[in-house]
Amino acid sequence: MKTRLLPMLICPLCLPDEIQLVEKITCIDGNDIINGELRCPRCGRIYPIEDGIADLDPNSSHIRTKTEKKYETPPVVSSYIWSHFADIMGEESASDAYLNWAGLINPHSGIALDTGCAVGRFTFEMSRFCDFVIGIDNSHAFIKTARELMIKRNMNVLLKQEGFIHREAWLTLPETWDNEKTEFILGDAQMLPFKNSTVSSFYSLNLVDKLSRPISHLKEMNRITRKKDAQFLLSDPFSWSTEVSAIDDWLGGKNDGPFAGRGIDNIMHFLSDHLFCNSSPWAIESQGHVWWKIRTHENHFEQIRSCYIKAVR
Repeated sequence: MKTRLLPMLICPLCLPDEIQLVEKITCIDGNDIINGELRCPRCGRIYPIEDGIADLDPNSSHIRTKTEKKYETPPVVSSYIWSHFADIMGEESASDAYLNWAGLINPHSGIALDTGCAVGRFTFEMSRFCDFVIGIDNSHAFIKTARELMIKRNMNVLLKQEGFIHREAWLTLPETWDNEKTEFILGDAQMLPFKNSTVSSFYSLNLVDKLSRPISHLKEMNRITRKKDAQFLLSDPFSWSTEVSAIDDWLGGKNDGPFAGRGIDNIMHFLSDHLFCNSSPWAIESQGHVWWKIRTHENHFEQIRSCYIKAVR
């Protein structure tokens, strides 16, 4: 973990209070902390840093659900690498989704946060647009892969063709992506380990319907983004599932009860609500949809329509 993150990190368990974490470094390479720990002086929780990966997920010790476990498996990691970087690898059937999402962000000074970053494509992409960008995800396999790419800038990828048959593909990051301006950490998008008003832009791509408490994610987004000169990009297919969250916690997809109606409409309402946004409402700059793909094997692809909202304040 790069040392420049240290001043902005707080204990997510002690929210809404901002308790800055105290570092204990046992191995460092330049500005990269390889091993050590971050300790909360109030609650005593210790967040380890191992092999360069800071684990700031307060739920990292809990028993993983079946859905969470699948994101730690090599086949799923391989599928996400293809989904994120297929166009860079020159793969047939690659989508241009990440270029389309990137085209919605205005270059800016300050820090950006990519929540649910998976294997890191949008984090790397945003290194062209801001001073520093952090990718955060609760999958150790995803963050490990993203950091390996950040450090080595290339990777040999095994792609399933059929059954146990695989082929190799080579991924090299474009020179325009600046690994000195990126970092990846483990964390919970519903309990973010950052101080208030830390980031200038906040991204939530295909994440909201994968969270147990999506409203907490929106509240955290509003908390850590600046109160002016800020950008927010949310894109989601709104594939609500009881395997992920209780129906009452869905932000849409219901005919009655809390958050009845379509998710995208409810989220736009939250963004314009002065009370929800603590008197700093967001203005919707644009909305639409982006098609993206994920590959299981040579003959099986899933194409997904992700509806987006770009907001500013």
